[in-house]
Amino acid sequence: MKKVGVIGCGRISEQYLTNMTKFYKNIEVVGCSDANIENAKKRAEQFGIKAMTNEELLADPAIDIVVVLVPTPIHATLIEQALKAGKNVYTEKTMTATLEEAEKVMKLADEKGLYFGAAPDTFMGAAYQTARKAIDDGLIGEPISFSMNINRNLDFMASLFEFLRLPGGGFAYDYGVYYLTAMVALFGPAKDIYSVVKNKAVDRINCAPMSPDFGKPYKYDNESQIYALVNMENGMTGTISMNGDSNLMDDPFFLVYGTKGILKLSCANDFGGEVEYRPSPTDWTPAPAEILKNNSPIVGEHRGIGPAEMALSIEAGKKNRASKEMAYHVLDIISQMMKSSETKQVIEIKSTCERPAALTVEELSQMVDM
Repeated sequence: MKKVGVIGCGRISEQYLTNMTKFYKNIEVVGCSDANIENAKKRAEQFGIKAMTNEELLADPAIDIVVVLVPTPIHATLIEQALKAGKNVYTEKTMTATLEEAEKVMKLADEKGLYFGAAPDTFMGAAYQTARKAIDDGLIGEPISFSMNINRNLDFMASLFEFLRLPGGGFAYDYGVYYLTAMVALFGPAKDIYSVVKNKAVDRINCAPMSPDFGKPYKYDNESQIYALVNMENGMTGTISMNGDSNLMDDPFFLVYGTKGILKLSCANDFGGEVEYRPSPTDWTPAPAEILKNNSPIVGEHRGIGPAEMALSIEAGKKNRASKEMAYHVLDIISQMMKSSETKQVIEIKSTCERPAALTVEELSQMVDM
């Protein structure tokens, strides 16, 4: 069993700690730290673990894996510190704010012989593992193309959460990253991309009534809309639409088109959800759609499977699925989206990664009670 320490005791830490202390049985949380020690003490009391300073946590010889749950601009610094302290690292998305920072910490992890991975880990949830099996089993024949369309009321979200206004907090980096990671996990790496990126308004008004700054102006310098055409290394082509300026909350769709049918996937920000199979018509008679049975117990709010699967991979001596290479490739895709829009050119994605293997029943049983 690998022992875990958490740096960052903000909002998302509650879900991680709930799962890592109560659901995943192959890891043990030793303690938590935060720049604000009172936040660490609150979480420590809540989950029966030890409150520490960052320095104490990194110096603790019992800790094998450090989970970094802080805003993206701080990732690179804390990841570097943890790696230099000899710890394996798992970080919330995106892995770093820039490709240059990512390259530096990836090189350090390789030099130290340590594991380094990053969220999202939702692709290991029941819905996308079910979709993965359907694709691998040939249920829809040869996958030809895909279309993802996601939306969000960014005015409300950025009013409520100030970190979305920081570098690395834009719509593609904070929300689109779930879909791009799912895309790579399902189909493998991307080859090239052409995109249009927009920001509807830099000057915005806080519209969240529960925010203490309700009604006050704020600056939003990140992207709020992204539209792209992407070619994958496996020959598939997909369309991507990300609209953060919708006046409705999330109502996404993700369709995979094959020679024998279509898969309709659920929100890539979730672990569970329905996977709908629409078979090709027989003799031009429409066939009824079918909801596929989930092949995994990882449903609901299960952030934390990334560190648990990393612990399993360390024990087995193999690459973790939410790997640094895949996280870097997804960050590269987002970065090239921005470049393509600026240059109005098709941009080659120079990085690549392995398509992570599907989770097996045996592996799941080592992490959770089946």
